[in-house]
Amino acid sequence: MVREWDPRTASPAELASLLDTLNAVLAADLPQDPPWRGTHLREYLSEVMPGERRISWVAQADPAAGGAPGPILGHVHVLLLGDIGVLEVLVHPSVRRTGLGRDLARVAARRVYQEGFQSIGVEVVGGTPAVAFYEALGFSREYVETRSVLDLSGVDWSALAEMATGVGAGYRVQFCPGGPPDDLIEAYARAKAEVRDVDDGELRPSSYDPQRLRDSLATLHRRGMKPYIVLATHDRTGEVAGLTEVVVPAQHPTRADQYDTIVVQEHRGYGIDRAIKARMLLELRSAEPTLTEVQTWNAQANEAMLKVNAELGYRPDREWCEYGVDVAELVHRLGG
Repeated sequence: MVREWDPRTASPAELASLLDTLNAVLAADLPQDPPWRGTHLREYLSEVMPGERRISWVAQADPAAGGAPGPILGHVHVLLLGDIGVLEVLVHPSVRRTGLGRDLARVAARRVYQEGFQSIGVEVVGGTPAVAFYEALGFSREYVETRSVLDLSGVDWSALAEMATGVGAGYRVQFCPGGPPDDLIEAYARAKAEVRDVDDGELRPSSYDPQRLRDSLATLHRRGMKPYIVLATHDRTGEVAGLTEVVVPAQHPTRADQYDTIVVQEHRGYGIDRAIKARMLLELRSAEPTLTEVQTWNAQANEAMLKVNAELGYRPDREWCEYGVDVAELVHRLGG
């Protein structure tokens, strides 16, 4: 049975059942990824940025003997942001190839169509059954990144410390747990705005103005995701010349997620990118002692950042793709 579902009011048993399915999917498709924990899972599934909405459905097995609710075997949600709906479908490996994934995609696509959106996007992990699933539904690949993972147990920390000091004269590097200082919010947003026109995918939009940046940081905290920032400021102007962001989610606290790394155009060539990323890893070693890995995503054309990551010890893992489809075509294909 597929029904609309609100994580804000879901029972603890439902959240636990959904977590079991999520971890079963990870074990089958991404066995090297750490299992998720239930910490702040409700908040992770329900909190969104201002102006965005998330709508969810679950597929639940029939009640067990005695009337106890059956387990959640599938979940779909769509995040409505800007002019696109971002879809995510989750099906327990034990019930794959039964049509359940199509049923979940159908109900979500129908709602996106009714809401007046014209396109749906989805992140698809290379080398998993999701590739064939979405391509069979008519989704087309639009953008590809490479995910790389750094195993902190293999890091040469003395070499990393040397890299962290390799920034040119005239810049100051500082560590900002929780987010940038308020007096640098506007300068920080300007640095991020400089790369707004770079083709870096549509499904994970960055924050290019001060208020959206504040909203983004507040949303991360509400979702149980701790942001850490290292930035380089230009001594003469006080401007933010470079920044790097890492988030440690409560849901998988042993593996952190790298967000933006940006060096403003006029400040490139002074070793800022490598220095701030190395400094971040050194700070995380103290701030998050249980952390064992950091994962990052880079456009395959971004050779400079891929080179920096390789110097730091990151190893390419797999492709991470964005797919898209016209909503009306998807609804028609699914018989909606």
